[in-house]
Amino acid sequence: MGKSGFEKLKLPSLQLPFLKRQTLSIGLDIGSHAVKICEMAATGTGYKLVALGSALLPPDSLEDGALQNPEAVGKVITSLVNNLKIKNKKVAISISGYSVIVKKINLAAMSEEALGKHIESEAEQYIPFDIEDVYLDFQNLKTNADDDRMDVMLVAAKREVVDGYLNMLRAAGLQPVVVDVDAFALENAFEANFGLEDNVALVDIGASKMNINIISQGSSILARDVVLGSRQLTEQIQNLFGISFAEAEGLKTGEFAPKEKQQELETLFTNTCSQWVTEVKRAIDFYYSNNPDETISKIILSGGGAKIQGLLEFFEKETDIAVEIFNPFKQAAVDDRTIDPSYLKSIAPEMALAAGLATRPVEV
Repeated sequence: MGKSGFEKLKLPSLQLPFLKRQTLSIGLDIGSHAVKICEMAATGTGYKLVALGSALLPPDSLEDGALQNPEAVGKVITSLVNNLKIKNKKVAISISGYSVIVKKINLAAMSEEALGKHIESEAEQYIPFDIEDVYLDFQNLKTNADDDRMDVMLVAAKREVVDGYLNMLRAAGLQPVVVDVDAFALENAFEANFGLEDNVALVDIGASKMNINIISQGSSILARDVVLGSRQLTEQIQNLFGISFAEAEGLKTGEFAPKEKQQELETLFTNTCSQWVTEVKRAIDFYYSNNPDETISKIILSGGGAKIQGLLEFFEKETDIAVEIFNPFKQAAVDDRTIDPSYLKSIAPEMALAAGLATRPVEV
């Protein structure tokens, strides 16, 4: 601990997606609605999907990214790991919400050692938290064309929230080795399948939050969390028609035919999903204000919200940008005898964060 209160996470650490090795972590995405887990194996040409699964969490287990019921969450995770017969205990998780700040800063060029000292002494000017209360990490993005300047990604996470996850996982018999940020886990998943040559907007719509990560020229340019999610739409459908949560989910995803509810459902869909599109367009506009010549070629949707009936077409119409649903296992080898193809196709969009975390190396 330095005099300023700065402490860089060692193990686990808030790591950005730059390094890959052969031994991989288990990817564990702990959302507000469900836990998703993914195990990958590195091969000579990429990755092989070994195991994946999802399990619902009790209501209110998390609130804005912070654990509220760690014992219940730990039990769900333990049961899921056992059911999938996963032996590896080294896990990678990611966090988001009010407790995490991700900021790109531009500094005078300096050595890695000097950069560490600068962040240690000057971190408080970049983050709105008491420096004593956070873990910090940073990465030289090496993207600035000006040799006299450098772009640095700074990440700060509230110590109390991170420690809550670490303690819960250890109590469940697991060994946390990586703490990532949702937006960067999403970037990792995309890079594993498509590389990072294109300028794209990655948008992961979970139950209670949306992660936006704009990738340009191989690097994350803008990473943002928005407290809006697909549960909002489910609950509105449920309240409007006086039906169960499960029935509302079925109407939302197109599993159930809307019949006489069609018109009211379309109005509700437009009103709610317009808020999501507005946030994405706001992020894209901010990106263009700083990168007017770097056109975004595609929006990549993932998360459970990506499965909402008609959402892809709605995003395309409102943004005038091509949109596709993300399959984080597109390039992975999959054994159809152990993983049912129809199940994989159904669950793939909501496994994006877990898949990205599952490509993270175990530090040795």
